[in-house]
Amino acid sequence: MQYTGSQYFGEYINGRMEGSAEYILPTDTRYIGEMKDGMFHGEGTLFFPSGSRFDAIWKKGLVVKGKYTFNDGLQYEDKHWHYCDSYDRRFYTEICYGLKPSGISQLTNMDPPRRIPLGYYDCGDGFYNPTTRVIKDYRNRFLRNADDDEHEWIVRTCRKGWLPMPKQKS
Repeated sequence: MQYTGSQYFGEYINGRMEGSAEYILPTDTRYIGEMKDGMFHGEGTLFFPSGSRFDAIWKKGLVVKGKYTFNDGLQYEDKHWHYCDSYDRRFYTEICYGLKPSGISQLTNMDPPRRIPLGYYDCGDGFYNPTTRVIKDYRNRFLRNADDDEHEWIVRTCRKGWLPMPKQKS
């Protein structure tokens, strides 16, 4: 684990992670649950730095059944997902707390939206620098390098940080 930047708090049996444990990945994603033969096995939860979580039953490191919950409490449904679809484009916070008055747009589920650094894009799990093609989390820690497909998708679909608009003279 010293080579990957991960941390493990739990028991070892025959040199393998085993039993109830906490495993922390270098991204600060935490797994709390059962381990067997060095793998997630049994009931366990992944807690993501964004505040979301994935509760699952694992078998030999693979998910048997799980449920993803966003940081605002919205639970993902893999079938019959009706959130922000072509029939209802509201954000979850708008569903919970109502729509803004006419003329006041809500750009993201987070209101007010996160401030994006100039020239960067908000790609959902961090900020993307299109010059270096590096994505860093919202605490400025490295997440990943974007490949060509991800770069194209981010530039095409994600919000970009622009210079603030000058105030209009009245």
